[in-house]
Amino acid sequence: MLTKDLLRVSRAGGGYQPRFTDPDDEALAASVIGIYQGHVGERRAVLDEALVDLERDVDDFKLVRGFAKLLDREAAFECRSPIEPVRARTAAFEAAERSGVERASAIAAAAERLGATPNEVEASLFADRDREELLVDLDVRWTPAQLCAQYDLSVAQTALFDAVEMRIRSSDPKAVVSAIKRLRLMYEIRRTDDGREFVVTGPDALFSRSRRYGTRFGRLLRTVAGTPEWRVTARIDDRGTERTLELTDADLDVPSADPVVEPTFDSGVEADFYSRFESLDLDWTLVREPEPLAAGEHVVIPDFAFDYRHGDFRVYFEIMGFWTPDYVEKKLSRFSELEDVAFLVAYDESLGVGEAIEREGHRAFPYRGSVRLKDVRGALRPYENRLGAERAASLPDELAPDADVTTLAAVAAAHDAPESVVEDVTFPDHERVGRMLVRPAVLESVADRIDAGMTLSEAEVAFEEFGLEDASAVLSRLGYRVEWEGLGGGSLRET
Repeated sequence: MLTKDLLRVSRAGGGYQPRFTDPDDEALAASVIGIYQGHVGERRAVLDEALVDLERDVDDFKLVRGFAKLLDREAAFECRSPIEPVRARTAAFEAAERSGVERASAIAAAAERLGATPNEVEASLFADRDREELLVDLDVRWTPAQLCAQYDLSVAQTALFDAVEMRIRSSDPKAVVSAIKRLRLMYEIRRTDDGREFVVTGPDALFSRSRRYGTRFGRLLRTVAGTPEWRVTARIDDRGTERTLELTDADLDVPSADPVVEPTFDSGVEADFYSRFESLDLDWTLVREPEPLAAGEHVVIPDFAFDYRHGDFRVYFEIMGFWTPDYVEKKLSRFSELEDVAFLVAYDESLGVGEAIEREGHRAFPYRGSVRLKDVRGALRPYENRLGAERAASLPDELAPDADVTTLAAVAAAHDAPESVVEDVTFPDHERVGRMLVRPAVLESVADRIDAGMTLSEAEVAFEEFGLEDASAVLSRLGYRVEWEGLGGGSLRET
């Protein structure tokens, strides 16, 4: 997706159509790629100046900036300076405050204190600003034509962020419903004369618009556009005016991209933990080697971080292996300098450093051979409880989803809340059936369609038409059980 300020749409005839690239724009895409490739090793400020010069020569500067936004994600920028910028600024400002001298004298005094030259202090003062970062690497996955295809998909995804709802028809409905479930979107399935239609609740229809939900909603378009034949019709809230966005397989192609490279690990213990944790369905996303943390004059690069799925909160995680006493001592000194950071440490039990770590305010637990997921879950649970309570306090006592049939998981995702929090909310317009929320009128319609004696497969067809996925829960609610007839299926009987 792009940022909203880069969105290009046409409102001709009351519609709301993304403005896609045309073949002539491939030359512009090639120019933007060339500018990035030619500025590896340069400051971001110099790169930005070159892009501004290119904008002056084209009719639509937003297209240049859109291409640049996509390439930025393929680029690596770093802060490089002789002295850590915060240290340089602190020393210079303190020198100026003590003596009230002019800039040059303050820089000289700071240089003497830091054991550096004045030029090194000058070069380091603001080296951590975005404009001063260096473009150190660029891994462009796309040809100019592929960059245009990626742009077209991104601008369409951005346009959908203001959608109230999106209706989808596809020649591969299985792929679409799989993606909807994986992305935890609110939806319903409607049977039409020529197949099925998915109706997905858009970000603009929620009580409180969620950036995460909007991002997941936009990502759905990539899966839809990857099916052979498809059509999308979305109702868009364009600053209070309802407009219609329509897309088909003739409008978009899914851009090709290199496969994601599997992460590498410093030890078998880390690799084992990563693979086992990734198989769980928790309220935490595991991040490999997150950004460095400031620890006094040093930095700590944790092995992992846990990002809470329902809020802006991160817990860092370090696995301490069988290290030498000197290395352990250095690690402990770094931990002692971390401030205002939620930090977990799993340590090899032979080290015996749990108490020392906890004295520094961090949670610690031992392991032998491999890190136990049970211990990690236990260490994360206090954070979950606190964050869940805060999220629960922000939700209303009652919720009224628009869909006739939805799930607790979908409602929770729409409100960026854990399912456990949504379970305590009242749904006055729906009845809870298993993990689903169903309007009573739907249950009445389903009850009219099934009778004792019909086969389970026949009942499941009726359930599918109404978007009811948990057949066991529905049958129990309507007063039926299944009398199994070997492995070939079963028939409904009244309980």
